[in-house]
Amino acid sequence: MISDPLVLSIVIIFIMFVFLLSSIWIGVSLLLTGIVGMLIFDHNLPPVISVFDKMGDLLASSIYDSLNSWSLAALPMFILMGEILYKSSISTKLLNGLMPWLSFIPGKLLHVNVAACSLFAAVSGSSAATTATVGKITLDELKKRGYSKSLALGSLAGSGTLGFLIPPSLIMIIYGVLSDVSIGKLFMAGIIPGLLLATLYSVYIMIVSKLDKSVVPQAEDKYVFSDFANSIKDLFPVLLLITVVLGSIYTGVATPTEAASLGVLGAIILAVYFRSFSFEIMKNALLNTIKTSVMISFIIVGAGFLSQVIGFLGIARAISEYITTLGLSPMMLILIIGIMYIILGMILDGISIVVMTLPIVLPIIVLAGFDPLWFGIFLVFMVELSQITPPVGFSLFIIQGISGEKIEYILKATLPFFLLTIAAVVIITYFPQIVEFLPNYMIK
Repeated sequence: MISDPLVLSIVIIFIMFVFLLSSIWIGVSLLLTGIVGMLIFDHNLPPVISVFDKMGDLLASSIYDSLNSWSLAALPMFILMGEILYKSSISTKLLNGLMPWLSFIPGKLLHVNVAACSLFAAVSGSSAATTATVGKITLDELKKRGYSKSLALGSLAGSGTLGFLIPPSLIMIIYGVLSDVSIGKLFMAGIIPGLLLATLYSVYIMIVSKLDKSVVPQAEDKYVFSDFANSIKDLFPVLLLITVVLGSIYTGVATPTEAASLGVLGAIILAVYFRSFSFEIMKNALLNTIKTSVMISFIIVGAGFLSQVIGFLGIARAISEYITTLGLSPMMLILIIGIMYIILGMILDGISIVVMTLPIVLPIIVLAGFDPLWFGIFLVFMVELSQITPPVGFSLFIIQGISGEKIEYILKATLPFFLLTIAAVVIITYFPQIVEFLPNYMIK
């Protein structure tokens, strides 16, 4: 039996990694880790109360508390909205609408990944869906036109992660539920940092295209007035949907859950408008939504139980007190936590990183004086990095499947955008007003 919470925390982390590396489902791994933690702790409970009784109470309360949330209802709705847009031809219309407007910028159509991912992220909420949808359309087109393969792959890998940062974001919903932070404020807080990151990507593409003329074909793309008129016809419905979903949250007209319902209705209307709606598309979208929602809910339950166990055993309090005794400055603390998340991103997916670490990290962050709202956006950036960090970078595998390139080549192409993402993290850390600006002006 172990009585020291700090020693127990090390043992629990080790046990959790053993379960995860044994290919057990993430939700089951979290539940089993909590159960083992309860069993090996020296409880000193009264004889009439067994550790199994207490474990049952914690499990029952964690299941109820984790899933009994109206805010969580937004999760399947946003997933369904993204699935409908992904399965229909709307994503193709989005790309075709962007092409004429990007032909005048240095780098030309290399910016299409950044622009298309930014717009699709604002109606999808999923990094995987954003990367797969945009990549299937843009990579072949850019290759045919003679654009740099490396820049095309790198910009897709970096921009695809915007699905987590630009609202609606599935990670933000999960963080908001687990940390009791307003999901509407998280959505608004992600807009400016998301645009900042997209801008950094585009500026990098412009600089490279100016320094190396070979990355862009020398032949000029010719667009006439009718091309621009048709592009507006393709872009306007998607932009309108983004405005309705985010505008209703910002103005206080709708909660994130209600806005998600509007988004689903808008996605169906758009699919009908573009004549790409069918029973088969709707059936597949619903099935994928159910699978994804159940998977995420199971992980949330496992994380909720582990969080209850960590709180009950006094681990979070002990770690917080220990770190306080180290006398670290807030910036040094956030640097250490950032490095920890980058390392975790090499072996875990984004959702797992959030739900596994939040019970321990959030109390420490609050104790150090950081705003939980700001930390939510910081954490989303860390999840973005995990998407393009080997060996478990999910976006890297998606791009490899689409392009057929070797993973080593994709990693080399992605490195500049990985570094740009870290630069964006540094900027929002030193200037937290970037994150807090829009939430402070939201209509309650």
